[in-house]
Amino acid sequence: MLPDLVASNDARLAHAVAELACSRERLASSMGALEQEITRAIDWREWVRRKPRATLALAFALGAFLGRRA
Repeated sequence: MLPDLVASNDARLAHAVAELACSRERLASSMGALEQEITRAIDWREWVRRKPRATLALAFALGAFLGRRA
């Protein structure tokens, strides 16, 4: 009976370790995707490519504001 209990615990432990490794891989993948998304979101070149009119309007407004202050 004792060897069955040990084998059962070993199987559970092996399953838990495999599940933990799988979770770590998923977390690493998610973190990589998040890092890429953040990098893309704060990249000003990408923002200009996606919203050229808004960028032009912002540049014009900023130029007008700074021009009046001088």
